[in-house]
Amino acid sequence: MKGLLGQPVPVVAANAGKKQGGIILRVANAANVSVTDPTAQQNREGYRVFVEQRNIVVSGPTDAAVLYGTFALLRQIQTRQPLTNLALTSTPKIQYRLLNHWDNPNGTVERGYAGSSIWKWYELPELLDPRYEDYARANASIGINGVVINNVNASARYLTPEYLRKVAALAGVFRAYGIRVYLSVFWAAPKTVGGLPTSDPLDPRVRRWWTDKTNEIYQTIPDFGGFLVKANSEGEPGPQDYGRNHAEGANMLAEALGQHDGIVMWRAFVYKANSNGDRFKEAYEEFKPLDGKFASKALVQVKNGPIDFQSREPFHPLFGAMPSTPLVLEVQLTQEYLGFATHLVYLAPLIKECLEADTYAKGKGSTVAKVVDGSLDNHKISGIAGVANIGSDRNWTGHPMGQANWYSFGRLAWDYTLSAETIAQEWTRMTLTTEPQAVNTIADVLVKSRDIYVRYTTPLGLHHIMGQSIHFGPEPWLSKSARPDWTAIYYHKADSIGLGFNRTATGSNALALYKPEVQKEWGNPQTCPPDYLLWFHHVPWKQTMSTGRTLWNEICYRYYTGVDSVTWMQQRWEQVKPSIDPVLHADITARLQIQHKEAIWWRDACVLYFQSFSRQRIPAPFTQPDRSLEAVKQIVDIYQMR
Repeated sequence: MKGLLGQPVPVVAANAGKKQGGIILRVANAANVSVTDPTAQQNREGYRVFVEQRNIVVSGPTDAAVLYGTFALLRQIQTRQPLTNLALTSTPKIQYRLLNHWDNPNGTVERGYAGSSIWKWYELPELLDPRYEDYARANASIGINGVVINNVNASARYLTPEYLRKVAALAGVFRAYGIRVYLSVFWAAPKTVGGLPTSDPLDPRVRRWWTDKTNEIYQTIPDFGGFLVKANSEGEPGPQDYGRNHAEGANMLAEALGQHDGIVMWRAFVYKANSNGDRFKEAYEEFKPLDGKFASKALVQVKNGPIDFQSREPFHPLFGAMPSTPLVLEVQLTQEYLGFATHLVYLAPLIKECLEADTYAKGKGSTVAKVVDGSLDNHKISGIAGVANIGSDRNWTGHPMGQANWYSFGRLAWDYTLSAETIAQEWTRMTLTTEPQAVNTIADVLVKSRDIYVRYTTPLGLHHIMGQSIHFGPEPWLSKSARPDWTAIYYHKADSIGLGFNRTATGSNALALYKPEVQKEWGNPQTCPPDYLLWFHHVPWKQTMSTGRTLWNEICYRYYTGVDSVTWMQQRWEQVKPSIDPVLHADITARLQIQHKEAIWWRDACVLYFQSFSRQRIPAPFTQPDRSLEAVKQIVDIYQMR
């Protein structure tokens, strides 16, 4: 407060007297918090901020609630909102609001673009980096209450006594900020660190090992949150190695939790290598039959879309298809398929797009948000997870604007009804400038940035055409990889006739995984939203679209105007220069220059490659790229060099 206002402000306990003109922090009975269901766990985190006898009172039923209320008050001040007649009341809509770190014991971060891991395992538990508290405070300020500290491609080392002491040291820092620690676990740990001959979840020895290990964890970390599991996916071991299913695996861990206050989050990101199949359907076909077979402490964690964090995906068909199982929504904040740390891409619109999608599971209005918060199917447990974009870089996220994605995830996890525009305005005011015109300009760029990225990389529903392995840059010609569904041609199906993956009844029939209302809209290429067109249809090059352009001309139009839109972003950023810290402005200016160069790279690679199938000219007023397809392929070859 002193830093924001330039003068001290008295803060007193609830019963410390009748001081006038101060701030009172009050841990009150839950009845003082406006809630709709007083038995729900998240209501213990709800707060109320109001004026009482010229004092500002921050009230809530728990310390964590008062902490969240305090940050709400600070946000009100920092964004220069009025304090007169202040009346803020808020309760989180989702119970478990977690960051998933993909950090490894050796200090690397899988799909991390902001430096090495912030966890200094070689220093813990004796030395606590001050940044751990900064990190915890930042998370608490946006309502995040849980952290999975390690990669889902997990190391069993985290379950050893040596590392549990290190994890406990982090938990000790986070505890004061209402944050619980969780662990990703390696399924074969009973063999690798337990010395057992098997990891079969139905083997009594394995079940006892996990129970004993879980008890050991809780003795070390009394408020431990639970387990996140990636199993039988992309080479990771799992219960299917022993002929068991995912529910049997998750239920064994839920049993190991016993009476401890913890949960199991079992990831649904599974797919088999099948050149004749459709990866779109794999998770649904494995998990849908298991609905209702998971224990009460087990949740299934589902990515926003059916493939893998593409820049735009239709909502995952499991949402609305497992009414007896609580589903955790998993979104990605680290920009694996979204330009790494050199492209400005604000992800709140992507997250909102998924949350607001209508599954029609129980009629119109059965949104993904209502599935995730548990209200659609009357679940008392709910969760949402964001794959963190945080690293050891001084600015936390590599690209300074990437901080907006960390911020927006927390705000939407707390209240998904907030608009992407509102959150962009908040973050800009709190981070960059409060000058009104500059705030509006920057927020406008943020909100439009994701659509711009899609436009110059994967328009009209193209997907998974990026470079292999590191997933950087364009490689639509990729035809050979370790497995067929890691190639680009598996997805775009370009030929002399047209472009796109036919997922209707005449193709893979993945569209049948959705409710009839969704099938009706997406099943007809004339009514299918253009953004999803090539997800579900193989469209002829000369087919006229709703824009009046043929498919070929529309593809070209989007790639070329996408590049022009990055120029627009550069111009808008230059306009706000007087209102932004000079060093920060220069940093983002340079990154936008890189983004523009790479947008041209994407455009040239894709239009030249697809032109080899369409055999048509680039439509006016656009001009043919000034380099050949072979020249562009050489750029990709350099990036893929080991």
